[in-house]
Amino acid sequence: MADITGFLKIKRKEAGNRPVHERICDFSEVEQTLNSEDRMLQASRCMDCGVPFCHWSCPVDNLIPEWNDLLYKGDWRHAYDRIISTNNFPEFTGRICPACCEHACVLNISQEPVTIRENEVAIAEKAFAEGYVKPSPPGIRSGRKVAVIGSGPSGMAAADLLNKAGHLVTIFEKDEKAGGLLRYGIPDFKLSKATIDRRLNLMVADGIIIRTGAHVGKNITAQEIVDQFDAVCITTGAAHPRDLLVEGREFCGIHFAMDFLTAQNRINEGQIFVTGNQIIAEGKRVLIIGGGDTGSDCVGTAIRQKAASVTQIEILPKPPLIRTPDNPWPYNSKVLKNTTSHEEGCERLWSLSTVRFVGDGQITRGAEVEEVEWEYHSGKSLMRPIPGTRRVIETDLVLLALGYLHPVHEGLLYELGIELDDRGNVKTDENLSTNRHKVFAAGDAACGASLVVNAIASGREAARKIDLFLRTA
Repeated sequence: MADITGFLKIKRKEAGNRPVHERICDFSEVEQTLNSEDRMLQASRCMDCGVPFCHWSCPVDNLIPEWNDLLYKGDWRHAYDRIISTNNFPEFTGRICPACCEHACVLNISQEPVTIRENEVAIAEKAFAEGYVKPSPPGIRSGRKVAVIGSGPSGMAAADLLNKAGHLVTIFEKDEKAGGLLRYGIPDFKLSKATIDRRLNLMVADGIIIRTGAHVGKNITAQEIVDQFDAVCITTGAAHPRDLLVEGREFCGIHFAMDFLTAQNRINEGQIFVTGNQIIAEGKRVLIIGGGDTGSDCVGTAIRQKAASVTQIEILPKPPLIRTPDNPWPYNSKVLKNTTSHEEGCERLWSLSTVRFVGDGQITRGAEVEEVEWEYHSGKSLMRPIPGTRRVIETDLVLLALGYLHPVHEGLLYELGIELDDRGNVKTDENLSTNRHKVFAAGDAACGASLVVNAIASGREAARKIDLFLRTA
């Protein structure tokens, strides 16, 4: 390491965010950037630990101390080369990853970890700005054809590595543009869609074919794909949302969170126009049920749509402000997370269970909730309602951000007779192969809903297994 005492001399300095009063008026990215000199100083804080816990906690096995050292020395080009060797899309993860690496950073013992995530995206953006990132199609083709069904992060990662291995790769995407969850599920204020298009254009220049509007199992038969390709990789994600089946669920004004987020993303891209049929929060009292990242994204989107008020409720108890003894470093810290959306204005409530929806005729006017308390016995969590705590939260628009159960079974999976596990996900073996010959699965479709960085890691692993299959078949 060039400066082994950097962490003693330099304090953690984050890039910061655009002012709240400015950013809530548009959907441009919230996070700002540091100048190159400050970013290099932040990289000098990396201690090159004997046991790099940051690397241990990273799903894609990023060589974090190595590229931090290169960044500190000003060798941006080789820093990017080191990142891209383990992560296909650092410009994505550098923006939206929850930074498991920073939770495990040794400096997080004193709550001042290295700005690993920001360093990563800075290196990626410098590489694009300086022209380091160029199309590099493989020199030799294997003659084998692979179909990747789904163009989210796992599908993109699998396609990228399989193409680099020399195989002819075609991505099939049911929507009008590629990107999957990255494009339609994540708000523009977190991830600009121009960033996705920039990478997709590179992949096309490298020789990957992308077919949009191609819904395998609906307007293209799954068997047709299996017959035409030497291997098939299912990366359709876990798109079946968890519902809340309580009295009044059928009322107008209750929607799944992803429908709300997708509609706004399409509006931002000019694909559809705002009409009376769209899910719009303007002037409404918005209630978001679910305290995770999807719920947070709904908060920021509703605020930008000029909601009258935004309330987010969670059935679990409020997390602690600091680590508890049963959640030690270097494990991911289970502490209260305040996102940029929460900073913009939102009431947050915990330990609330939704009992029913109340309404005027067929229109929702409120959610009756009840306080609960949690007990823990023998490693199991038990929820107990607290008598006499029921009340109604008045609302005009309810967004269900309760997570996802499994991939959509109808169509592709049913047509191919794909075996499912006990959670409803695609069942795979140690080679990520399904019960159907030459059909593999990766990402959320096989593992359940998770982080984008986990999807990339799964897609990369699937690519390695498929390449081995094609070379030995």
